[in-house]
Amino acid sequence: MKRFVSIFLTLVLMLGTLAGCTSSKPAASSQGEKKVIKLGITGNDPKIWNELKKKLAKENIDLQIVSFNDYIRPNMALAEGEIDANAFQTIAYFNKFKEDHNLDLTSLGYTVLAPMGMYSKKIKSLSELKDGGKIAIPNDATNGGRALLLLQDAGLIKLRDGSGITPTVKDIVSNPKNLQIVELVATQIPRSIDDVDAAAINNGVAVDAGYNPIKDSIYLEDTKKESTKNYFNIIAVRTKDKDNPTLKRLIEVYQTDETKKLIEEIYKGAVIPAF
Repeated sequence: MKRFVSIFLTLVLMLGTLAGCTSSKPAASSQGEKKVIKLGITGNDPKIWNELKKKLAKENIDLQIVSFNDYIRPNMALAEGEIDANAFQTIAYFNKFKEDHNLDLTSLGYTVLAPMGMYSKKIKSLSELKDGGKIAIPNDATNGGRALLLLQDAGLIKLRDGSGITPTVKDIVSNPKNLQIVELVATQIPRSIDDVDAAAINNGVAVDAGYNPIKDSIYLEDTKKESTKNYFNIIAVRTKDKDNPTLKRLIEVYQTDETKKLIEEIYKGAVIPAF
């Protein structure tokens, strides 16, 4: 009987030791667990992000790029938890969108300034526009307003004083050439360029369509104007995640001299670092 008790106690001790070893393994592996960031972008030009993906991989962070084909879904997907962050929009667009849709989102920081340009397959200069010419602009408030301000800077129209950074066609008080303003979904404008005389196209959309903003635009936004700060692009996250160390690491790795140099090498002035 004593021998049986002794064997039983030995087995209990052995099982306890094994259980202790087993329970420690998940803790050890969780410390080295790979972190995942699902980042939403628009279009198919992830050159900078692919480089950041390599850097973050060295820190055991897996940056997964999720591409969208419009300017609506990336913010909604972020708010709904489908992605962890997005990087596609200006601060002006972001502030207006989250106000209109009552979203609890926050900017982590600036990335680039991507100048909006005017493009055409029919004319080589805006001075060639004829009376009644058609101009395509984005149909959302901030990008459409930006396009109208661009047309004003080019001397084609005059906007009502005090119309701010989101003017609409109703704010046009002078239009000497009686230009027809056609409002289209921003990402669809390149496909419709043959149907208009000129088009205001967002930088990223233009690049995706095969344009070089520096070489191909017939008029480009002045990046030295104070008002262009409204059009700095950002990385956005849910407000509750603004202090998440992994997401903060994303903006930290982005805002480096190395990334700045890479932006300059890839885009050659068509996109400008905003940090």
